[in-house]
Amino acid sequence: MTPDELSEALSAALASAVADGTLALDADALPSSVHVERPKQREHGDWATNVALQLAKKAGTTPRALAEDLAGRLGSTPGIKAVDVAGPGFLNITLEAGAAGELARTIVEAGAEYGRSDALDGQVIDLEYISANPTGPLHIGHTRWAALGDSLVRILRAAGADVTAEYYINDAGAQMDRFGASVLAQIHGTEVPEGGYRGEYVAELGRQVLAANPQIVDLPEDEAVALARDEAYRLQLAEIRDVLDSFGVHFDVWFSERTLHDSGAVTTAVERLREQGHVYDDGGAVWLRTTDFTDDKDRVLIRANGEPTYFAADAAYYLSKKDRGFPGKIYLLGADHHGYINRLKAISAAAGDDPAANIEILIGQLVSVQGAKLSKRAGNIIELRDLVEWIGADAVRYSLSRYPADTPLELAGEEMIKQSNDNPVFYVQYAHSRTCAVDRNAADRAVRRVLDDGTDGFDPALLDHPTEAVLVGRLTEFPRIVAQAAELREPHRIARYLEGLAADYHKWYAECRVLPYPDEEVQDVHRTRLWLNDAVRQVLANGLDLLGVSAPERM
Repeated sequence: MTPDELSEALSAALASAVADGTLALDADALPSSVHVERPKQREHGDWATNVALQLAKKAGTTPRALAEDLAGRLGSTPGIKAVDVAGPGFLNITLEAGAAGELARTIVEAGAEYGRSDALDGQVIDLEYISANPTGPLHIGHTRWAALGDSLVRILRAAGADVTAEYYINDAGAQMDRFGASVLAQIHGTEVPEGGYRGEYVAELGRQVLAANPQIVDLPEDEAVALARDEAYRLQLAEIRDVLDSFGVHFDVWFSERTLHDSGAVTTAVERLREQGHVYDDGGAVWLRTTDFTDDKDRVLIRANGEPTYFAADAAYYLSKKDRGFPGKIYLLGADHHGYINRLKAISAAAGDDPAANIEILIGQLVSVQGAKLSKRAGNIIELRDLVEWIGADAVRYSLSRYPADTPLELAGEEMIKQSNDNPVFYVQYAHSRTCAVDRNAADRAVRRVLDDGTDGFDPALLDHPTEAVLVGRLTEFPRIVAQAAELREPHRIARYLEGLAADYHKWYAECRVLPYPDEEVQDVHRTRLWLNDAVRQVLANGLDLLGVSAPERM
C-alpha cells in the first residue's frame, strides 16, 4: 500500500462518516487529499496523520473521538494491520508486511519512472543559471550553480514540469571590447589595457586567434580589436561548453545578449514598457518607475547619451522569455546579486505579469574548497576544470547538491575523494554498487526474481524483518521527496534522502541474507529479498541521476 492509496482509504473513511451522519460536515468541506507522513519513531507504526485534529472543531466533536471513529472504519481495510489513536487524536497506522512489501515489485517494474509524478504538470518554466561572462574560464563561483541548476532542471522535470534550461551569454557592452583589446595586446606583446583581462588563458587565446587570423597584425586598431574580440569570444565560449559537458551540465538554449541589441529588442522593450505606463523621461534619460513595485529607486533604461543600460537589456530579456511562452521564469543568481531581486520583480510587474507567480529569483551563497589551488592559466581563481580533474565531477556535484543554496559553504577537498563511509557521495554510491554485487552473486547462485515457469517468486509477506519494514518505508517516501524538492527548489532533499536510504540498506544487508547458505536450498524468501535489493538499486540510481551523479556498479 502506497501513501497515495492510504490517503485514499482515509478520504473514503471520512466520506463514509459524513454520509452516515457521524461527521457533521458537508462533503465539500473535506480535504481533497489526506496527508500522511512517516512517524519519527518506528514503534508508532508505518504512517501517521493528524486529520482528526484538523477537522474535529469544524464538526463539533473532539479530535480523539473522530480519530477513534476513523480507526474503526480503517481497521477492515485490506493491507492495514492496525490503527492506533495516540495523544489528543493522532492516527498511527501499521500496514501488513505484504501490503508494504508489495512496493518492492512496484519499484522494480516502474524502473526509471519510479519517483516521477505530475505534481507540477502544466507548469512551463525557463530556468536560467550560471550565465557567466564569456571573457574567461568558469570558476568555483559558477560551480555551485552549475551543479544545483542542472539538478533542479532534472528534479522539476521529474515532477512533471516542462523546463527549458537556458544560459544567458553576457556578450555585449564595454567588457567585450576590453576583452578583445586584452587579447590583441597579447598578440602584439604590449601592455594589457587598464581594466582588461590577464592570465595565461588570455595569452593562449591570443596565440589561437593569431594562428587562425595572421592578418590581424596589419589591421587598423578598431578592426583588430573587433576581430580579436569575436574570435576569442568564440573560442572561450566553446571552452565553457566543453567544461560544462565534462561536468554533466547541458543547456537547451544559449541566449546571446548581443542579439537583443542587434535585433532592436532593447528599443522595443522600452517602448512596450512605456505603453504600460511605467516609463518616463527625466534629465535626458529614459527611466522605468520601478519604485511603483517596491524597488528602492527608479532605474535608468536609456542614458542621456542614448546608450542603453544593462538594466534595459534585462528588461528586453525578460520580455523575450515571456514572448517565447514561459509563464514561469526562474533566475539562479550569485551571492553578489541580491540587489537584482527587486529590480527584476519590478520588470515583471511593469510587463503586466504577477511577480509572485511569474518570476522567481534564487540567490546562491559563496563556496570554497579547502586545498584547491588557484588556476595557473587564469590567475587568482579556482577553475571548474581544475576541480573536476582533482576531485571528480561526481564528488563535486554531490557535495554541492547536499546543502541548501543559501548556505555559505566550505568543502574539504581531500575528504571528498576519500573512499570512506564518512564521505557521503562514496557512502551512497557504494550502496548502489553493493546492490549490483548482490545481483551478480545471486546470478552465480541461481537466485532469480523470475522462475522458469514465468512466476516471479515474490511473496511480500516474507519481508517481515524490522529492517525490511524500515527499508520499505524509506522507499515509499521517494516520490514525495522528489515532488517536495521540486516545489521548494531544494535539490539537497534528494541527497539527504539517498544517504538515509543507503544507511537503511546497509543495516538490512547486515541483518538479512539475500543468498542462501552453501548447503541451503533457494527459497522464496531469497527471491523476495532479491526484489527488495533491486528496488533499492533502482531508487538509488534514480536519485543519483536527479543530482547528475553516476551510479557505479563496481567500486
